[in-house]
Amino acid sequence: MKAVIVSSPGGPEALQLAEVPEPQPAEGEVLIEVVAAGINRADVQHRRGLYPSPPGVAENPGLEVSGRIAQSAAGFQSGQPVVALLAGGGYSERVAVPTGQVLAAPEGIDLVSAAGIPEVAATVYSNVFMVAKLQPGETLLVHGGAGGIGAMAIQLAKLRGAQVIATAGSAEKCQRVLELGADEAINYREQDFVEVAHRYRGANVILDVMGASYLGRNVEALARGGRLVVIGLQGGAHGELDLAALMGKWGSVYGTGLRYRPLEEKAEIMRQVEEQIWPLIAEGKINPSIDKTFPLAEAAAAHEYFDSGVHQGKILLTV
Repeated sequence: MKAVIVSSPGGPEALQLAEVPEPQPAEGEVLIEVVAAGINRADVQHRRGLYPSPPGVAENPGLEVSGRIAQSAAGFQSGQPVVALLAGGGYSERVAVPTGQVLAAPEGIDLVSAAGIPEVAATVYSNVFMVAKLQPGETLLVHGGAGGIGAMAIQLAKLRGAQVIATAGSAEKCQRVLELGADEAINYREQDFVEVAHRYRGANVILDVMGASYLGRNVEALARGGRLVVIGLQGGAHGELDLAALMGKWGSVYGTGLRYRPLEEKAEIMRQVEEQIWPLIAEGKINPSIDKTFPLAEAAAAHEYFDSGVHQGKILLTV
C-alpha cells in the first residue's frame, strides 16, 4: 500500500510517498480504509524527528483519520464510515487501530471533513473539561484560537456556558475567532493577553500551545484558583515558573499529552467525545473548521502550507 514516510528528519521535503507493508490488525484492532487524514502540529514535530512514534506503532505520521471499515470486526461492519484516533501511521491508504479509538463517523458532516475531528475533539474535551473542569460562567483563554484545536475549544466552551477569549496572530484570524463565537479576540502582535484577561477578572482555564515562552504570563493571566493546561511547546520546553505567583493565585499547572496515554484512557476519552460532542455536530451546533485539503501524494505541500502559519482551521490529506 502507499503511505507517506519521513525520509530523514527535516522540512516538508522530507515527506515522500512510498510503498510500505500493509498493516495486519492485532487482536482488539480493526483495519480501516482511509478516506482522509488530519494534519496536526505533532505531525510537524514528528517530521522534524522531535516526536517519534511509540514502540510498536507505524513510523509514518498521522494521528487522526476518517474512512471505512475494511472487514467486519469487533462490533464494526465492513464498509461502515468511521473516524479514528491514532498513535501514528495515518498518512496511509490503510491503518490498523485499537477498537476503543474508533467511532462511527458523526452525522451531519461529510466523511472527508470528519477526518479533522478526532484529534481536536479528544484534545479539547480531555483537557478543558476532564482535566481543567471548565464550568458554566467561567472564563476560558485559548491560545491559537483560529487553529483546529482553538476552533473546537471556542465552540464547545461557549455551548457549555463559558466566556471565551482567544489569541490569534492577524486581524483576519481574530475575525475568524469572533465568528466561531469567542467573546473577545486578542491580536497577540498588538495586545497583551494578560491585560485582557484581567478585564475578565482572570482566566479560570487557559489552554496553551506555546509552553515556555508563555509560562510566566499565563500564570499572571490566571484567576484565583485558575488552571493552566499546557498541551504544546511551540515556544519551547524549558521555562522558569514563579511558584510564589502561582501560589498567590492558588493556581494549578497541568502538562498533558494524548499520543502516549494508555489505550484504556484513550478509549474513555473517545467514549466521552462520542457521547458529548457527536450530538452537537449532528445538530449543527459544532462545525469542523476545515481550511484546505491536499491529495496524499502532496503531503509535502500540505506541510509547507501548514508551516506558513496562514491557515485557519484544519488541513487534510485525502486518499
